[in-house]
Amino acid sequence: MASRKAGTRGKAAAAKQAQRGSSNVFSMFEQAQIQEFKEAFSCIDQNRDGIICKSDLRETYSQLGKVSIPEEELDAMLQEGKGPINFTVFLTLFGEKLNGTDPEEAILNAFRMFDPSGKGVVNKDEFKQLLLTQADKFSPAEVEQMFALTPMDLAGDVDYKSLCYIITHGDEKEE
Repeated sequence: MASRKAGTRGKAAAAKQAQRGSSNVFSMFEQAQIQEFKEAFSCIDQNRDGIICKSDLRETYSQLGKVSIPEEELDAMLQEGKGPINFTVFLTLFGEKLNGTDPEEAILNAFRMFDPSGKGVVNKDEFKQLLLTQADKFSPAEVEQMFALTPMDLAGDVDYKSLCYIITHGDEKEE
């Protein structure tokens, strides 16, 4: 009985940790799409505990006729969730893949290239010039629209850490 309680406590802790996924992910999809993802999640969650684990993945592959999946491959899949994979995390992973959003750390690293002092901000005017002239060039209207939603510090520079959070998790004010 004691081992059962410990197992239940472990699942509860894992479920609580998995709740870290942003609820904004639900706004990325239409209701019909979310329902389809729920069905897919249910097919993968073989033990019906609300968390996708290695045995769930192994069993799903087995049902699809692929029985010898390397442990490393299963581990790599689970590590993409950076913790227990509940439905919200599952949906977030698909949202990132489908919408092409880079992970938050990759976006932060890109901004750090323009922040040699490491203050967490980039000069608004320099950033604007880059947006207008480099790679996938923004139009002046797009730049102004972006700056209207971009967090700035007291000096008027772009707070890129907050901007990265908004890009990857959504603006909390939207809710």
